[in-house]
Amino acid sequence: MKVLLTGASGYIGSAVLNELIADGHDVLAPVRSERSSDVVATAGGEPVIGDVTDTTWLAEQLSASDAAIHTAAPGDATSAAFDGAITDAVIAAFSGTAKPYLHTSGVWIHGNGDALTETSPLDPPTLVSWRPAVESRLLSSAVAVSLPAPAVVVGQGKGITGLLRPQPGEREVRLIGDGTQHWTLVHVEDLARLYITLLALDSPAGHVLGVSGTNPTVRDIATVQSAGAELVPEGADDTAGRLGGLFAEALLLDQQADGEKARSLGWTPKNTSLEDLVLG
Repeated sequence: MKVLLTGASGYIGSAVLNELIADGHDVLAPVRSERSSDVVATAGGEPVIGDVTDTTWLAEQLSASDAAIHTAAPGDATSAAFDGAITDAVIAAFSGTAKPYLHTSGVWIHGNGDALTETSPLDPPTLVSWRPAVESRLLSSAVAVSLPAPAVVVGQGKGITGLLRPQPGEREVRLIGDGTQHWTLVHVEDLARLYITLLALDSPAGHVLGVSGTNPTVRDIATVQSAGAELVPEGADDTAGRLGGLFAEALLLDQQADGEKARSLGWTPKNTSLEDLVLG
């Protein structure tokens, strides 16, 4: 298939790009810069420079594609408008067709919970409070949409677990809050394979949690990846002051999930031990 992939030079998107190429797909990747264009081309994709929030332009690119995957995320106050524009283009180009569309969601939309599933109530922190409206619009449209909802993404030395490593020359790690909250994790390469699994389905799957089934505490994560460092808990207000209130609210969520639905669809994550997840 010819698959349009947004965010192809990003953390998740670059892993998805590699899996798509390995699976024999042609990948059309909208990018904003020559640098990103070079990254995509080197990986084997076909870059096209343009603005994905230009609904008319993106709809034209989508119309020439057999499927689409959206992983791009500005991660700031423009996120709602950004995803809204993507949604406008996808509905214009894909409505009434069988073309599969994968729109990245996230486990944070469910808020706190020790046994989260796709049907758990929605209680998003402010940082991602805009997601449910966008996703509801897609699910009520005539688009064949699946919504992979990643856990906290780790691996390849990247991801927000880097906040739990000591700074150069230091032997102290500040925890996020008191460190007792659980984070449900997924390795970026396993997550990329979930997108391939969903793309190959005969029918759209709706929300699918992309979680490894491993749900360590923040203190557990810091202990494994910062061996020998002194772990220093802090109050929620101190975390908010250090990292920003909206980000801190999300990082202080206490979440656990096993990802049974994804496994029932044929996905098997390879990285399930805490060591493989945060050190791999």
